[in-house]
Amino acid sequence: MEISEQTKERVATANVGNLYSIVVPIFNERDSIEELHSRIVTAMTLVGRPYEIIFVSDGSQDGSDEVLERIAQADQRVVYVRLRRNFGQATALQAGFDYARGDVLISMDGDLQHDPYEIPQFVAKIDEGFDIVSGWRVKRSDNVVSRQIPSRVANWLLAKASGVDLHDFGTTFKAYRREVLEDVRLYGDMHRFVPAMCARLGATIAEVPISNIPRASGTSNYGIGRTFRVAMDLLTMRFMTAYLTRPLHFFGGLGLAGFLIGAVILLSLIYLKIFYGVALAEHEPLMDLASVLVMMSVMMLATGLIGEFMARVYFESSGARTYAVKTAARGGRTVQPAARRAERGKYDKPRHA
Repeated sequence: MEISEQTKERVATANVGNLYSIVVPIFNERDSIEELHSRIVTAMTLVGRPYEIIFVSDGSQDGSDEVLERIAQADQRVVYVRLRRNFGQATALQAGFDYARGDVLISMDGDLQHDPYEIPQFVAKIDEGFDIVSGWRVKRSDNVVSRQIPSRVANWLLAKASGVDLHDFGTTFKAYRREVLEDVRLYGDMHRFVPAMCARLGATIAEVPISNIPRASGTSNYGIGRTFRVAMDLLTMRFMTAYLTRPLHFFGGLGLAGFLIGAVILLSLIYLKIFYGVALAEHEPLMDLASVLVMMSVMMLATGLIGEFMARVYFESSGARTYAVKTAARGGRTVQPAARRAERGKYDKPRHA
């Protein structure tokens, strides 16, 4: 795919001061690495921006590390990070973000199913002022039953649960301004929910259409078996985006509902006993249900209160913020908060690992 002249012009006329970090997690992609590197270099050369490429080997065992080490030695713009074992894509991305020095971070897969020649689309949208730019695989080339249908259902559920109107949460091909990732840490498979988590703090998000290229080599590391993990992550994402700072609203709501239902059942049985002489033993299953509901409501309320304390411990000990600032100025000059968090040493980290 070639870069359009319109995209070239828009990118060329924008601010060129930002450093761009291309973060690529690698897991057993030996046959595609050199071609991928070549395409990224070509695309970024046409873009005309300063850049670096961070390849993160996530426990590869097919000789990918040897290829990556050779490329890193030949190209000083390449950072090669080798993890001790396979930790998963989200952890590999987090490692790449930690080693990246750029003002804008662009993540993509290492199997050439993402076309590096589409990077200028992301750069152009970032230049328009968006905080996050997400790829949208409009026409997918993978299996309809095992991949496309589950993906569409998952994306619909994610959009409804998060309130973020994205068509494609699953793709890794995204661009982020560094500041929106400052309070985000990736665990499990949570990388697909970064836009939703950042939207909670007011990040602006755009989508760009991308191609979905069939694999030229290797086998996919994903299948229908991950559906259960996505469902569990969906619950986590919903809680993180809606109730992270107020867990008692979540657990307390469930507890209150259970208490009310249980209380209504118990009061009804007592009323029948007093005024109609109905033996409570005749309604033992209802009594058991009401008792369980009342006990569960107490447990839910207790969990919510513990969650409130844990949320405060989390924010105060980690330095994470419950808000996000776009600009702050005094007398026309940018100012920093009095209690600014210490930098993570991002500019002093080793170039190779």
